[in-house]
Amino acid sequence: MASSEEDGNGNGSVEEKENGKKRRLSTLATAWLIFYNIAMTAGWLVLGIAMARFYIQRGTHRGLFRSVQKILKFFQTFALLEVVHCAVVHTSVLVTGVQVSSRIFMVWFIAHSIKQIQNEESVILFLVVWTVTEITRYSFYTFNLLNHLPYFIKWARYNFFIILYPAGVAGELLTIYAALPYVKKTGMYSLRLPNKYNVSFDYYYFLIIVMFSYIPLFPQLYLHMLRQRRKVLHGEVIVEKDD
Repeated sequence: MASSEEDGNGNGSVEEKENGKKRRLSTLATAWLIFYNIAMTAGWLVLGIAMARFYIQRGTHRGLFRSVQKILKFFQTFALLEVVHCAVVHTSVLVTGVQVSSRIFMVWFIAHSIKQIQNEESVILFLVVWTVTEITRYSFYTFNLLNHLPYFIKWARYNFFIILYPAGVAGELLTIYAALPYVKKTGMYSLRLPNKYNVSFDYYYFLIIVMFSYIPLFPQLYLHMLRQRRKVLHGEVIVEKDD
């Protein structure tokens, strides 16, 4: 789910547990993760400033996506490295891969590909949510790696999501919904029978399935973050049940 605030994206901790003991990451790995998180914090901060400047100068959101799309595409696609980071900090490749790929899907296969929806308010909604979320998240990881985590950033990391996560999900769903008529009319990314591969694929129905997938995923991830919030901010001991 694209707006997920799930912990463990392969960026954030200098120390990892292995065989019941803490193992410190190598100096090189730590230096790379610090550089990566600083770069991503700066990138999303630049994106946020660009969006604010555009709106102040134009007084409208129309044309905003087109104005900032290069920055957005670069830094969101650059986040694919977080899947590689899973090998370093031993976090879930599956969870990280789903989160990163869903974001890239929203950017490249929805907002970029269907230009008719780029001026939808829902696009601006999830862009603003992503920007605030990522500035908070990457700065949290950076200071955590440096072992100098300000309480405000820690507080923001585990409080902002309460509103931002549902708002981001709403923006994504509304954007996909707005795209459906154009996808159905053009048949984009669809493969009809007969063809030499003897396979059919309908992008319109695929998007509907994607929308319905939010129903089981959103509550699970949101409740997980609420548990993490209680654990980190209030020191509660949370016992996670194995699936």
